[in-house]
Amino acid sequence: MVESAWRKYWGTTLRAWLPGSAEWLWGWALAIGSTIAFSVLTPLGKMAIDAGVEPTQLSVSRFGVAVLAMGLFLARYAPQKLKIDRRGLLITSAIGVTNGLGSLAFFWSLTRLDASVATILFAVNPLIVLLILALRGEKLTRRHLVRMALALSGVYLLLGVSGHVDGVGVLLVMCGVMGFTGQLVVMQWFLQGYDSHTLTFYVLAGMFGVMGLFWLMQGARWAPIEPVGWLAIGGMGIVGTFCGWLAMFVGIRHIGSGQVALLMPLETLLAVIWSVLFLNERMTSAQTLGSALILLSALLAMQRLMRVRWKPHWRIRLRV
Repeated sequence: MVESAWRKYWGTTLRAWLPGSAEWLWGWALAIGSTIAFSVLTPLGKMAIDAGVEPTQLSVSRFGVAVLAMGLFLARYAPQKLKIDRRGLLITSAIGVTNGLGSLAFFWSLTRLDASVATILFAVNPLIVLLILALRGEKLTRRHLVRMALALSGVYLLLGVSGHVDGVGVLLVMCGVMGFTGQLVVMQWFLQGYDSHTLTFYVLAGMFGVMGLFWLMQGARWAPIEPVGWLAIGGMGIVGTFCGWLAMFVGIRHIGSGQVALLMPLETLLAVIWSVLFLNERMTSAQTLGSALILLSALLAMQRLMRVRWKPHWRIRLRV
């Protein structure tokens, strides 16, 4: 009798425990999958550029593939998510323009910098978010200053005390950081009530649009692309963009954005590893130490971001 009651107790407990655990494990699996998917973007982009693909042509092709894949996916499985109101369309279009220009700047930086260096520099974006929050009222503490000192020290070591790293390339990476950061804060402040799949599709479409316009302004030149270039573009569009973004947003639904954000240093580390393994890039001891300081600063900054309440101090009013 006691044994029967014991089995009944554990049966009920396991039935209650397993669904939640399965959801938790599934969320983490998706989050880690998106991290791996995002980590291939910079190495694949560098591979395509080294194969002769012009950065603007690369970006237009990559986002064209991603937008087509996501549009077909939503049309097949969730056509209602293709609908968006005028307010959401205006904001996502603005995000797409800003982040599209930032993405173009980042991939143009790969014509001047190693993929590993560009990736590590991009990892300062959580610190930039904290600085933006400080400008709008978030308290600037000593820990903020420590994080900033770690990041700046890391950047100094990464770029080399002799200053041989291309300054224009660094500036282009910083433009990419600002574009990505702008997307993050605007989506958190003004678009929390929208479906994540809908936002992803229209932001990607906006990025594709501004890149296409920039390409047309350059003369719409289309150089022949070698098979290795198309392989890189396909991997960036399907794996790094479509699958990465979709897995990230579904993972957030299961485990929360704060937990997903903690994986960003892992994404940076993986991107550097791929660059070293497949692009034969090498870093000096000083650059390795600088990279570690930047990653530590990013991790500390994201731990702080998990505790920030993303509420705007003003209201956005759009007449639609």
